[in-house]
Amino acid sequence: MVADLTKRDIGPVLRKNIAKEARLMTDEANHYTALGWEFAQHDIVNHKAKEYVRGDAHTNTAEGYFGLFKRGMKGIYQHCSERHLHRYLAEFDFRYNNRVALGVNDRARATTALRGIAGKRLTYRDSSAGPL
Repeated sequence: MVADLTKRDIGPVLRKNIAKEARLMTDEANHYTALGWEFAQHDIVNHKAKEYVRGDAHTNTAEGYFGLFKRGMKGIYQHCSERHLHRYLAEFDFRYNNRVALGVNDRARATTALRGIAGKRLTYRDSSAGPL
């Protein structure tokens, strides 16, 4: 979660989650254009000028992911507090990265999920976080 969509707020998130060697593809928003030089390559599509793809540069993947997330939140869960948002996003990340379009069937997805829980105890309360 970020307080505002500014270079100051977005910058640390991008630096923490995107490798410097990555190719960044964004729209023309100032908070991205001001930070794009920090990455190996930065391609920009200008949505204001009705440009949505240039060569293989586009934001369709991110927009598609967030579209699925929003529909899931409205249709399945209907409410998500800021406190638990990271958990919902982790679930949708798993679903998106283990989908049929990538050649992952139900059995493979279940096997991957079960491997991910091996040796972990499922608890709601984290003793280091203090009381709910």
